[in-house]
Amino acid sequence: MDRIFRVQDGSEARHAVERDGSFFWLEGDVFGSYRPGAAVAANGLRFLAPVTPTKIVAIGLNYKDHAAEMNKPLPAEPLMFIKPSSAVIGPEDPIRLPAGVGEIHYESELAVVIRRTAARVKAAQARDYVLGLTCLNDVTARELQRKEIQYTRAKGFDTFAPIGPCIAVGLDAAALSIEGWVNDEKKQSSNTNQLIFSVERLVEFVSNVMTLNPGDVITTGTPSGVGPLKPGDRMTITIEGVGSLSNPVIARE
Repeated sequence: MDRIFRVQDGSEARHAVERDGSFFWLEGDVFGSYRPGAAVAANGLRFLAPVTPTKIVAIGLNYKDHAAEMNKPLPAEPLMFIKPSSAVIGPEDPIRLPAGVGEIHYESELAVVIRRTAARVKAAQARDYVLGLTCLNDVTARELQRKEIQYTRAKGFDTFAPIGPCIAVGLDAAALSIEGWVNDEKKQSSNTNQLIFSVERLVEFVSNVMTLNPGDVITTGTPSGVGPLKPGDRMTITIEGVGSLSNPVIARE
């Protein structure tokens, strides 16, 4: 299994691939045919968000336990909303909490990175359109979400979509452990075998609404245990096979 990272190299961003514990510069097309090139030392690299999506398509209430904690019935079909690309940050970038919007919550999620243009894809062919899996924190201004019918403002603030640390290629999404930590306390612990709608079903559903571009992201919902963030916290998501995405939390100036 490869893990693809996007890293700062001087004034440019480049992709690197981790294979069997060693890092190499990625040669070729990350969304097409690629191969490992020259070896590179991981020490000292600044890791960026592994992908720059044109859109993030997020799915709500996709774990049974989270629907229960939100006092909502299980959805009959995926509940879909959009997070803007301007919300994306990478590992170690700060989540900036705006003032005056009430409680702001973390949501640990497995996310899917699209490999090639996808329109009206059938679930049986969905894996052909997936590059790999990553972690995403669907940061949410919870009181705004409760107050408003739609989720755009509550989930669309700058820095409200940390993504990373990598794209895990060839990883089966069916039964992966997922944890969310605030500082040293585990807040979320579940497994993707608890998803209501599978990755394949979500690719089918979303691509039958809108065309997905290479690098676009579908995020698959959060398990139970969501809760507030405050300045000074550190939020970490760990997904089996993908790794850990960690971000400090500060107040927005």
